[in-house]
Amino acid sequence: MRKIILSVLGLLLIVGAIFGAKMIVDSKKSFKPRAQKVVKTVFTEVVENGTVPIVVPANGNLAAKNRVELFSEVQGVFRKGSQLFKTGEKYRKGETIIRIDAAEYAASVQSAKSNLYNQLTSIMPDLRLDYPEFFPKWQTYLDGFDMAKVTPPLPEMNSEKEKFFISGRGILTSFYNVKNLEQRLSKYRIVAPFSGVLTETLVTEGTLVRSGQKLGEFINTDVYELEVAVSKTFSDLLKVGENVELTTLDKSKKYTGKVSRINGRVDQASQTIKAFIEVRNSELREGMYLEANLDAKQEIDAIEVDRNLLLEGDQIFIVRDTILDLIDVNPVYFSDKKVILKDVPNGTVIMSKPLLGAYTGMAVKVYEEKKTNTEG
Repeated sequence: MRKIILSVLGLLLIVGAIFGAKMIVDSKKSFKPRAQKVVKTVFTEVVENGTVPIVVPANGNLAAKNRVELFSEVQGVFRKGSQLFKTGEKYRKGETIIRIDAAEYAASVQSAKSNLYNQLTSIMPDLRLDYPEFFPKWQTYLDGFDMAKVTPPLPEMNSEKEKFFISGRGILTSFYNVKNLEQRLSKYRIVAPFSGVLTETLVTEGTLVRSGQKLGEFINTDVYELEVAVSKTFSDLLKVGENVELTTLDKSKKYTGKVSRINGRVDQASQTIKAFIEVRNSELREGMYLEANLDAKQEIDAIEVDRNLLLEGDQIFIVRDTILDLIDVNPVYFSDKKVILKDVPNGTVIMSKPLLGAYTGMAVKVYEEKKTNTEG
């Protein structure tokens, strides 16, 4: 009997526990958070079409417009001049940059001039007797013949008899032989064709220089050129003589140049055209990296916006009564960060900054700058 009573009580306790748990579960209220509608803020601007200049950016390194690569046409020992043959040395126009020892060759030139002088002296008696009318001018030429100076040109010969007489005595052959030797003698000395500075030196004083050897490089520091590559799209818009604004890489300095030359051939690989911008400034140095802004043309009835605002399919977002919408536009020029658009009606409110996750029909709030009054 006792076991039966305990079993019934245990069963009642289990049933009671089940019903109690069910009542507790049913009495619990589940609270679901109410979704709040988030309205994002957008930056906008009102379209006002106008004239937008298309500026074509380009860049490159400066190079001297006038440069001379110094080569030796003769062989000899490089002698010291009035200045050291070192990079950075400046020379004025006409100054000797390089002097090669020409003592031996100069002696052979003097020997040839002496032979010519002797030949002239030997024909004078015959010239006095046979052609006395030609004698005075040849005597004058002989009197002015200086062995220490460059051989002067022969007197002008207008008569056939005179030409035959002079040529028959070998005077013309000897004269042109001397002039040829003098011309080669002048190559032992290289003078500055313009005022400038040495930018490269490959030999030093005392070096044996060989014919055809490169000795250095000499540039004019007054005028530089910047070679830039411009898209063929603007080839018909660039004009020689147009002013161009040049800036350094850090935008700290500005210079003004002008288009001096435009290549007539399109580079097949890059489809660009080479343009050369001439610039003069004492601060410039060869090899400096500069950026150029070429004024290609003026686009009327257009606006300029960030490239990030232009979507695929040539569309941009506009705001209609706090709702985003899309309109079609006509992009006419792309730069690195900007795009020039046409066919955007005046007064249209467009987004001025990209909005992440934007879509057509999205409710937005237009950002308005708060004006704060400061009291003194």
